[in-house]
Parts: sequence; C-alpha cells; structure tokens
Amino acid sequence: MAHNANRNGGIDRRSIPPHAAESTWSAADGHSLRRIDWPGDTSNDADETGLRGSILFMPGRGDTYEKYLESLEEWHRDGWRVTASDWRGQAGSGRLGKDAVTGHIDDFTTWVDDLAHFWQQWIDETPGPHVLAGHSMGGHLIMRALVDKRFAPDAVFLSAPMLGLSGPPLPMAFLHGVAKMMNAVGEPTRQAWKWSEKPGEVPASRSSLLTHDGDRYDDELWWRNQRPELVMGPASWRWVERAYASWRRLEEPGAIEAVQTPVYIVSTSSDKLVSHDANVRAVSRLPNGRLLEFGEEAHHEILREVDAVRDRMMQGIAAFLDDVAPKNAASQPTRLSPSVAFGE
Repeated sequence: MAHNANRNGGIDRRSIPPHAAESTWSAADGHSLRRIDWPGDTSNDADETGLRGSILFMPGRGDTYEKYLESLEEWHRDGWRVTASDWRGQAGSGRLGKDAVTGHIDDFTTWVDDLAHFWQQWIDETPGPHVLAGHSMGGHLIMRALVDKRFAPDAVFLSAPMLGLSGPPLPMAFLHGVAKMMNAVGEPTRQAWKWSEKPGEVPASRSSLLTHDGDRYDDELWWRNQRPELVMGPASWRWVERAYASWRRLEEPGAIEAVQTPVYIVSTSSDKLVSHDANVRAVSRLPNGRLLEFGEEAHHEILREVDAVRDRMMQGIAAFLDDVAPKNAASQPTRLSPSVAFGE
C-alpha cells in the first residue's frame, strides 16, 4: 500500500478523489473563494438515500483543504455530503497583503461575514442535519460566528480550535496593547515573525509542532510543491492585533455561555500553537460543550496525527454526531433570525 494511503480504506491523500469536485463561490463583495464538494451519493447504504447529512469543514490559518482530504473522504464514506472551503486571502483564494505569502486580514469579522454568507447558501443546497467543523483558526472563527449569533448549526466539532494562544502567561489586554503598538510603529501588513533563515523555506522545526506522523506531514509539502499558490508563511501584525481583539470578544462574560449549539472540542495539552487551557475552559462555559482531550501523543494537527490518535478522534466525532445530529433529524435548512438573514 502506498505510504500516503489510509491503512483501512486506501485513501490517497495526494490526489483529489474522482467523485469530489473543486469549484468556487463568491462572497458578498464578489471575492472568489475555492471550495471542494463530495456529492451526496455514497456506497454507504445506511438509509434509502445514502445520506447522513452534510458537513462543512473550514481549515486553519495558512491552511488548505488539501491537507484534510483523508478526513473529508472518510466522512463522505460514512454517508455525509461534505464540503470544504478556503478562507479569503488563503490557499487558492487570493492574498490580502502586499506579497504572496503573508497571511493578512483587515478584521476577523470579514471572515465571519464570509462564513455566514456561505453557510446560508450551503444549507439551501444540502440536506440536513447541517454540521459545521473547523481546525485551529477555523475553529476560532466558527466560535466567533456562534457567539455573534450569525447562524445556528445542528452541531459543531472543532479540532484544536484557536480559542486562546499558547504563549507567555501575560494579561490579554497587555498583549493586545503590544500588538496595537506594533501596528502603529510599522506597516501593519509586515510579517509578525520570521519564517525561516531562508525566505520561503519551511522551518525545520515546523513538523514537530504539527504531527508525529512524518508521512502525513510530508503530504502538505507535496501539495505545496504541486500547487505553489497554497504556500503561506507568517501572519501580518494586523492579523495578530485583530486576533487579540477577537479573542477578547470570546472572553466577554456571557459570550460563549449563550451558545446553545452542541459543540465538540478536540484539544491536546501538548499543543504549542493554541491554548489547550482556553479550549478546556471554553467547554466548561458552553451549555452543550463536550471535550476529547489528548496529551503528549498528539500535536496541533490532530486530524493528521498517527493512526492510533487520529482513529480515536474520528470515532469520537462519529459518536458525538450520532448523538446530537442523528440521521433521522429534520433535514430542512437551518432557520435564521431576521437579523442574521439580512447580515446585520
């Protein structure tokens, strides 16, 4: 079996499945973003239609959906209609800064607006129950959208969500102030940290932050070589400052506590990129929150970890969805409040 094939199902992580289709969608302002869709028909005959519902997956900062083909294909084989998308300014959906590799954004609300716009379109074209999933920054933006009452999915699951940062134990207001100062004294689009000694070269230590699985890590490098437009390096100082602003929104009293959607958070205490403690705290604040916790056996990209870790995560997600979004759930599109429908 090829080194990039799943041991259970022969999934080739380095090719777009023949039954998946890449296309684009347009944000409210006309910005074009990539998407990939697995159709509703599957080999799973669990019910008459072969449909379990629909999952929309949103990746992390500097991330691409190509890295998650294995998981997306597995969910499809389990009977789900599956979609994944870029964020504006990432992967194959353009850039917002002054070069081809810096991750820049004017405000996280731009991304929340894009997601809310796409969600309304997506639920109108897919069967329910409708599930929203995200990794890292994608998880943060989904939580922001839930807190801001932009939509109400039937269920949400988040992989190592960026609900806080892994860094010095200093007050968030202080760290936010430093980021504001760095924007004031220089160009906000400049990179907030060094990428590597050689411009454009992935840092040698990067793999140890993401996964214990060398083959799955190499998949990302392979895709970057095949599709150079996917390459992204550090974030801009504006991204950093806006990230702190968004984190502070989530920390407001009553913000996460008001989210009624069932949310399953998978997090690892060995994460060096996002705050595991913040994720654990978020679960305690959520009325319908659940936690799957890993330790030293898992780095940040749990969906791309070694089989023993990844299998436990996939099984946990499946059990969560069976419980909170069973296949006999209402298949009608999620109804939005008037304020959400009109984008207020």
